[in-house]
Amino acid sequence: MSAEDRIKELGIELPTPPGPVGNYIGATRTGNLIYLSGHGPRNADGSMISGKVGADMDIDEAYAAARNVGLGLLATLKAQIGDLNKVKQVIKTLGMVNAVPEFTDHPKVINGASDLFVDVFGDAGRGARSAVGMGSLPNQIPVEIEMIIEIED
Repeated sequence: MSAEDRIKELGIELPTPPGPVGNYIGATRTGNLIYLSGHGPRNADGSMISGKVGADMDIDEAYAAARNVGLGLLATLKAQIGDLNKVKQVIKTLGMVNAVPEFTDHPKVINGASDLFVDVFGDAGRGARSAVGMGSLPNQIPVEIEMIIEIED
């Protein structure tokens, strides 16, 4: 089943791609690689979701925030390439979690996005990944994720 069909089957509605909050672009292409800038979680009205994992939100809420970021990344990717069926492979995902120093489950948080990518792209959605903790992130967002995607010619 194609990625676009999986999105429909899963009942996923992609948000409007978020605009940059500085002097950069949301995605850039070199050859068959798409580099997606770091994205944070957003409410339906476009405002940022905030909170520190382990203090203001628990792991389930942080997982949901990471899934939310994944949806934004897919929206930006689709805007860049026009059709998610062009995705050949998720190459690399970097997930950053704004957490209290004692928090140790960063990978479980970033699974919110990684699980989404596998749901949409199947095995092609499973790439290399890092999940790291941060003392803070812009606007006190709980998670920021960036990616590299390989697409078909």
